[in-house]
Amino acid sequence: MDHFHYRSRVLHCEEIPVSVLAEKYGTPLYIYSRNTILHHLGQLKRAFAAVEPLICYSVKTNGNVHLCRIMAENGAGFDVTSGGELYRALQAGGQGSKIVFAGVGKTDAELRDGLDNGVFLFNVESEGELLALGEVARSLGKTAPVALRVNPDLPPKTHAKTDTSVKGVKFGLDIDTVLEFAQKVVDHPHVKIVGLHMHLGSPILKTDPYKQGIDKGLVLIDQLRQQGHNIVYWNMGGGFGIHYRKKEALPADAFAEVIVPGIKQARCKLVLEPGRFIVGNAGILVSRVIYTKESGGKHFIIQDAAMNDLIRPTLYDSFHRIWPVEPAAGLPTPPEDYESGIAGTRIQDVVGPVCESGDFLAKDRALPDLRRGDLLATFSAGAYGMSMSSNYNSRPRAAEVLVEGSNHRLIRRRESFQDLVRPEVEATA
Repeated sequence: MDHFHYRSRVLHCEEIPVSVLAEKYGTPLYIYSRNTILHHLGQLKRAFAAVEPLICYSVKTNGNVHLCRIMAENGAGFDVTSGGELYRALQAGGQGSKIVFAGVGKTDAELRDGLDNGVFLFNVESEGELLALGEVARSLGKTAPVALRVNPDLPPKTHAKTDTSVKGVKFGLDIDTVLEFAQKVVDHPHVKIVGLHMHLGSPILKTDPYKQGIDKGLVLIDQLRQQGHNIVYWNMGGGFGIHYRKKEALPADAFAEVIVPGIKQARCKLVLEPGRFIVGNAGILVSRVIYTKESGGKHFIIQDAAMNDLIRPTLYDSFHRIWPVEPAAGLPTPPEDYESGIAGTRIQDVVGPVCESGDFLAKDRALPDLRRGDLLATFSAGAYGMSMSSNYNSRPRAAEVLVEGSNHRLIRRRESFQDLVRPEVEATA
């Protein structure tokens, strides 16, 4: 669990008891470990050092400007998918020269913002986008650097909603027709195709998809060069899986063993867009039990974190480890296997206060009996937790705290009821 560990039967984030943070900042609460973030970023740097990659942190994973600033201060660039994410990256100290701009639906205003800030690459996903980018670049008297995002049509490898390289998804250019498209723009005066982009989906727990993508990419890069495109960069996206259940994820070295030889063979500069791998296991969501109940032969733990705080279980049927912050004597800290029978537990659902049957953090989970006021930790919540949160049911979004050693600080205050209506009130002021 990286820098989250139990000491004297109390969960700690680095050197701070989680219960202390919950008491000071309230719940639900996102807690992040700075040292875990740096540990995972360092793993990527070391694993891919042979090709000196540009590591562009995926802002959509968790866009808190304080976390993004850690990335910038430690040499990372940014992968952005909207004008708002570009703004966050720049606010965090990011430089345009280390930012890649992705996304299938960039508006003219977003293309202009990217050009004005000198982004390193635009990941282009359609002919219409390339023509629009060329026109905006012409109006500014600039030339836009482009990486063609290609859909390599690989077998399914992850959840259907996060698999981006199978036929029939909105992402990328069809690998069967991309050369016809590329031929049309060899001499385009305001866009230059200098890279290939292949993001295969997330989370990926095997290296085979990257091997298959590399094999197809090597052929395509050679063909693009024969057309006259100076392909210098190969963006392999991100998608490396993390430990949600047990120890199911591969280390960065395993992916590097497959990707690095292909990059060398292609004579390209590697770009990576990791997000989940860096922050996923660097954050937890802490909640407090409100009530417990039995209904229809089921046991429910009702706590104050809901689907608006962490929507992944509802949206993706995803699994997050959940365990008490201070488990009773005789219970493991933590269990080796969260999915099988654990002495002193019974099968329960962990649900929230939102008025939806789909509001849950876990179903049919082996958990001990809990009491009103007990604290629960939902692990591996640093990625796509806060960034996908909402105000559904007019619930203020959670606070966020960053821990480093024995120090902690608030990096996002808890929203108030006044925050919920402020844009509406100001609209009529």
